[in-house]
Amino acid sequence: MTLALVILGYALQLSIIARALLRDGLAPTVRLGWVMVISALPGVGVVAYLLFGEVRLHRANLQRMAEVRARLTEASNAGRSRAVTVQGADAAVFASGAVPSNFAPVGGNRAELLPEGDAMMDDPIAAIDAATDHVHVLFYIWLPDVTGMRMSEALIRAAARGVACRVLVDDHGSRHLIRSPLWGRMAAAGVQVVKASPVGNPLVSFFYQRLDLRNHRKILVIDNRLSWCGSRNCADAAFRMKAKYAPWIDILLRLEGPVVRQQQAVFLQDWMTYHHEDLSALLAAPVPEGGAGFVAQVIASGPDDMDTGPADTICAMIFTARERVWLTTPYYVPNEALHGAICAAAKRGVEVVLILPARNDSWVIGAASESLYPELLRSGVKIMAFEPGLIHSKIVTVDGRLALVGSSNLDHRSFDLNYENVLLLSDPGVTGALDARQRSYMDRARSIDLAQVARWSVLRRLRNNTIALASPLL
Repeated sequence: MTLALVILGYALQLSIIARALLRDGLAPTVRLGWVMVISALPGVGVVAYLLFGEVRLHRANLQRMAEVRARLTEASNAGRSRAVTVQGADAAVFASGAVPSNFAPVGGNRAELLPEGDAMMDDPIAAIDAATDHVHVLFYIWLPDVTGMRMSEALIRAAARGVACRVLVDDHGSRHLIRSPLWGRMAAAGVQVVKASPVGNPLVSFFYQRLDLRNHRKILVIDNRLSWCGSRNCADAAFRMKAKYAPWIDILLRLEGPVVRQQQAVFLQDWMTYHHEDLSALLAAPVPEGGAGFVAQVIASGPDDMDTGPADTICAMIFTARERVWLTTPYYVPNEALHGAICAAAKRGVEVVLILPARNDSWVIGAASESLYPELLRSGVKIMAFEPGLIHSKIVTVDGRLALVGSSNLDHRSFDLNYENVLLLSDPGVTGALDARQRSYMDRARSIDLAQVARWSVLRRLRNNTIALASPLL
């Protein structure tokens, strides 16, 4: 009996290794990582692969997403009339950005960079109080703290005066709000509240889809004319879920112009996936004249379509760089192509600055990031460790003209597993404001050099490099 169980165990282990090797869509490094895990940890490795080794989505949800996307694409043809032709080196960047969501670059947009800290949330809350038709809100994390309460109260007031208020939150990230009385209060007041990526019963859900897929987007759209895009969740900067890392430093842009319609399309796709209310008419409404303004494009990505995403667009941005590339992210565990592009840019003389948290809220991600420091530094990348709190902004700027800002971190989770939303734009004014904000981060950071890294203990380097072996799986 024992021998039969051993043989059965080995057969199962070999079959899962074969599955990892034969599965379409896995990068070679990911395949190698899973083969190592399954081989080194019999039983545990098999369970880990079955839980987290494949990006599986519920077949009914996939079909629903495809139907919704087709319906919204047809309705949004009016928005395509605002598309512009991008010339020069930026053309390839915007072409890359168009692949995930099929959004064309549109001109005539305007943006305002909101102040740092809790004051940045005053602007969208005031706009909700002035809304006349609808308010659409999507957050990964929404806490029932001061900021979360203010946002909820503004929505309740808007619903009371007849504004259609729709709230969509990630079931896992916003679990504290969902379990609080505030969730019920909003629903009772007429605010439509819906959970994205519902967790359900894990023992049942496991058979249908991967359990750790998240809607990480942060989108607000008001009256089809205003929108906000950035890294800020609906929570205080004190972020009581992980208060010891506070304050959390975020970025948020207020947007006007034709690109707002693309933000609306992303929200509607998520909303109509989990709620059967057909809102496609909002996209069919005439797009206001853009007027003077910059070119921008929304890039929405997710595990239902992983052929390309933000990482490819960032690589394209970096390839155009001649003077400088500044990147800010809390989590740096990129794929090989993006990491290689960053190092190559520094080697050819471009000023590359990477702003990371001095203390990461995830020690695993922090260690995996540190494993890449020696190669980054030897290539000429300047690493700045932000000290007063956790830098949570996600910003990439190139040569003071191109910028990308939104919800996506520079890590495998954002690129492969999360539903993300970022804005690509070409404008010296907005990019200059983002560079000024990043400069303020540098002023509050300490520089890390090769001499410091060389003084790390053997145990620290061993930990970092061991964890890095599994970085493609993180």
